[in-house]
Amino acid sequence: MSDKHTLDRWDLGILYTGFDDPAMAEDLKALDGAVAAYNELAAKTEMFPHAELIGRYLAQSEAMQALTSKLYIYANLRYSGDTTDAEASSMAGRLMAKMSAVAAADTRLQQAIAGFEDLETILAEDEKLSEYRFLLTNIQKDSQYLLSAKEEELFARMNISGASAWEDLQSSLTSTVQVDYRGDTIPLSAARNLAYNPDPAVRRDAYQAELACYDKIRDSVAFSLNSIKLQVLNECELRGYESPLQKALYKARMKRETLDALLDAMQEYLPKFWQYLKAKAKTLGHGNGLPWYDLFAPMGKSDRKYTVEEARDYLLDIFKSFDSQLHDMVARAFNEGWIDFYPREGKVGGAFDCGVPTAGQSRILTNFDGAFGDVVTLAHELGHAFHDQQVFSHPILNQDYTMPVAETASTFNEVVIVSAAIRAAKSKEEKLALIESQLMDACQIICDIYSRYLFERSVFEARPQEFLNADRLCELMLNAQKTAYGDGLDPDCLHPYMWLCKSHYYSGGLSFYNFPYAFGGLFARGLYAKYLQEGAAFVPTYKALLHATSVSNVEDCARMANIDLTDKAFWQQALQSLADEIDEFCALVEA
Repeated sequence: MSDKHTLDRWDLGILYTGFDDPAMAEDLKALDGAVAAYNELAAKTEMFPHAELIGRYLAQSEAMQALTSKLYIYANLRYSGDTTDAEASSMAGRLMAKMSAVAAADTRLQQAIAGFEDLETILAEDEKLSEYRFLLTNIQKDSQYLLSAKEEELFARMNISGASAWEDLQSSLTSTVQVDYRGDTIPLSAARNLAYNPDPAVRRDAYQAELACYDKIRDSVAFSLNSIKLQVLNECELRGYESPLQKALYKARMKRETLDALLDAMQEYLPKFWQYLKAKAKTLGHGNGLPWYDLFAPMGKSDRKYTVEEARDYLLDIFKSFDSQLHDMVARAFNEGWIDFYPREGKVGGAFDCGVPTAGQSRILTNFDGAFGDVVTLAHELGHAFHDQQVFSHPILNQDYTMPVAETASTFNEVVIVSAAIRAAKSKEEKLALIESQLMDACQIICDIYSRYLFERSVFEARPQEFLNADRLCELMLNAQKTAYGDGLDPDCLHPYMWLCKSHYYSGGLSFYNFPYAFGGLFARGLYAKYLQEGAAFVPTYKALLHATSVSNVEDCARMANIDLTDKAFWQQALQSLADEIDEFCALVEA
């Protein structure tokens, strides 16, 4: 495939050619009509038999969802590619205003459906409606947390200038701030990418330059975080949630027993990861634990740089032996402009996947720099896209899956890629590089994710009593890192500003977007172990499980693969596989 052209930036033409596209004007007009029809339906809830009202609710919701997803995804992707894009910001604001106009109607309709005592009978008698069983039964459960129709509308309108605006501020500031590095200025995302550079002086200088750049924006971003978290706390109290964590678990359709089993197992294995960090530190010449700037230092023979085309061919070669559908989707993603690859000024940092249900495709953003870790990141995001493909066969209202399972296919892809690379390693140096790369990522989903969980929990605990200025947030972050990383890291060289550069904290509707990464990483390793046991026969089960994630709770999905998520032993088994790799890593570096 190396002769085929790969686009450097994503092609958004599957949505619109621009904000002046006549199709966008038509869709905005159609959305206004859908909003009006939805409000009219809500005003007449008493006029229809229960089954008919449910049918009308679903049909009109799907029409509106298709339009809003298409419009909002386009605006969001444009903004992510260039946070100075004023048209994208304006469109996102217009869409939020339009949707806030149906908040009251949505509440009335959901309250009506929640009161239908004959819902189960209706679902049993109507095969078409039964397809929405998970959605409709959850509407009944969710009604306990609904406010009045007028309050829901007010909250939706106020959120535009509240948490949503603060989220945009953090995104804008971190994507446009300039880092003064070695006499030049570079974007923050480019500076953070230098953490993977083979030159230790480059890693250290980039780390110091990164920390220095936060002085320019730290107070503004601290206001963002304080405002978002206070809004979340107030909303939880008004709606009747016990806490932001309880809300996060409820929205994730996940039991607290599952989280407790996961966290207990993680805490038990933390010292093993500290052993890995100390071994890496010793190998790199550090005597007081690993300094933060060397967390991502490559080891072994890891100096190869991949072009985008080489990364594509590498992924395709491995995925072809796993599943033809995954292989073909990856080929399309590279060759049909699904991916925006390189860092640039104004582009957001990190990486993400965005499913585009109206097109049956996905769009992926990365900040590709050619290291093997960037190839793994591509595999990760393409895993999300593969997950998208499994749920696109559902009606659009049945396509949303929750935080924990959202990281399953992505991390499964990572394990497939890195495990294959380790098996194919031709030398000790190459094997060391690959094992270390996998452990480096595993350390992120165990130690770093645990630190993020502890930090966010401490912010929610402290925010009702105090405004957390930048210094206080840095203090909480350092405390969390010391607990999670133990003596594995140099206590005098941590990262106090991880609260500032991670967008996961800056959402009014999505708190604790941290433990799902640990969940996904370990759940994926458990699924991969089953794949090794069962071979190709497991692949249909795996895809069926992904398909079910949007219409089942977390525990029910796992049971499809005979896994009990509330059993600590499952998580211990997944962690032990990483502990075995740590032992192998330590033996290699000692040798």
